[in-house]
Amino acid sequence: MKVTLLGAGSWGTAMAAQAARHLPPGDVCLWSRNAQQLEEIKQSGENRGYLPGITLPSGLELEPHLERAIARLSQNDLLVVATPMSGLSETVAQVLRIAKQPLNIIWLCKGLEPGTALLPHQVVEREDLEHSHGLRHAYGALSGPSFAQEVGNEMPCALTIASKSNALCDIVQMAFHHGNMRVYASDDLIGVELGGAVKNILAIAAGIGDGLNLGLNARAAVLTRGLSEMMRLVKAAGGRPETCMGLTGVGDLILTATGDLSRNRRVGLALAAGTPLPEILNNLGHVAEGVLCASAVADLANRLSVEMPITMMMGAVLSGKLSAQEALKKLMSRDPKLEV
Repeated sequence: MKVTLLGAGSWGTAMAAQAARHLPPGDVCLWSRNAQQLEEIKQSGENRGYLPGITLPSGLELEPHLERAIARLSQNDLLVVATPMSGLSETVAQVLRIAKQPLNIIWLCKGLEPGTALLPHQVVEREDLEHSHGLRHAYGALSGPSFAQEVGNEMPCALTIASKSNALCDIVQMAFHHGNMRVYASDDLIGVELGGAVKNILAIAAGIGDGLNLGLNARAAVLTRGLSEMMRLVKAAGGRPETCMGLTGVGDLILTATGDLSRNRRVGLALAAGTPLPEILNNLGHVAEGVLCASAVADLANRLSVEMPITMMMGAVLSGKLSAQEALKKLMSRDPKLEV
């Protein structure tokens, strides 16, 4: 089988390496619109801008032309969109305009679309209606607790592919389920995608708590009550709350809220230190999806009448309406209630 990955950031590069290590040379292709970036990868053997220190498989193909990257795929191959959430709509629209036959398409981004509060699969469905020309593509989301640096270093990892298509799930498992990576299958796209969106916001909250030296008790409270918020939202949106107890919910939450490689956690730590958000994001150099989707998650919660106090407070902090200390004070002054 052939695999094409669109986007040569840290996550796209790591997953390209994962597939290329175990598939025949030339079967895995990494596309970037930045031809200079690909040339530097070709010369050095690594993606020094996004995944430094990791030698990429020699059989990994590098392709600067989107049409060629897509044309190499047949109906039993796999296309992986490895852009941030902000690039999903444009990239999928380009792919669907180019495609000449049905494709198996998955995405790696986590979050909601700002302005519309649409989940990734809903964004893809919108673009499909406009650009698919009657072709019946299969879609899915690959998510779970994973840092690109560790995947690139071939450290153990477990992910979930969520799709209504069993055939697509099988194809994704054939592409990535080998070596130190396990890939489980689910048909709960809503639960998997919302878990991936909400956990990033909660990781910022946990980072703020750690940055303010509130202690391990406070971190446990944030994660536990935050998980309850996630489960309420998933249920109201039509997903299965029990999905939140798996890899893409509590698993990803634990990793992102406590791991030092977490961008969202680092945002929280810097906010607690009083660093302005624009400066934090500039210093980060990579996308922190929790910052981008906090207001969209709050909009969705309001639309579905779901109570999410921690998420709402993070939205207020990230929009500059509250300081981290003020948000903490508001959360701690809430009236007592039953634990649900």
